[in-house]
Amino acid sequence: MATVLTISASPSPVSKTAAIRRFIDEQLTAQGHHVHALDVRDLPPAALLAADTTHPAIAAAVELFERADGLVVATPVFKASYSGLLKTLLDLLPQRALTGKVVLPLATGGTLAHALVIDYALRPVLTTLGATEVVNGHFLLDQFVSIANDRATLAPEAEKAVGKALDRFTGALTNRKASIEPARGMAMQR
Repeated sequence: MATVLTISASPSPVSKTAAIRRFIDEQLTAQGHHVHALDVRDLPPAALLAADTTHPAIAAAVELFERADGLVVATPVFKASYSGLLKTLLDLLPQRALTGKVVLPLATGGTLAHALVIDYALRPVLTTLGATEVVNGHFLLDQFVSIANDRATLAPEAEKAVGKALDRFTGALTNRKASIEPARGMAMQR
């Protein structure tokens, strides 16, 4: 199975974005994937803002990106864009850090007016970082997510939509890994 890094870019300790990320973690783990979760808000602020990749916590976060076959990037929408925390994290990565990776972008927000954030703000950044495939993500309205005991409960239509997005992601991840394995075998035979 694949190694997946899931990222919550919410600055809030009680967050629908983080709860959805945990929901995704459970789904991926149940499918047998190795899941590593990263809450960007838990990284040391001074090291994050200074892009201090020598700081142990920042170096560990960068290593998670390197080891991952795929990423799930979950962000709240603020002022019609993804979170500043996510931008700060992505800015400290090497230029082609997402090469060979499949990425699923997810966003949460209070109005459908923010639904285009995934395609017009987040997708270009992920592509610039070299993501091999950015699958069609999903935007979740806050009203369809409730939190109880740090767990997300999604309205049925939201759970179905997130499930479809996750299926696209895992399908692309499986296809990517399948295309890499024969290439590795041929290289070893030479």
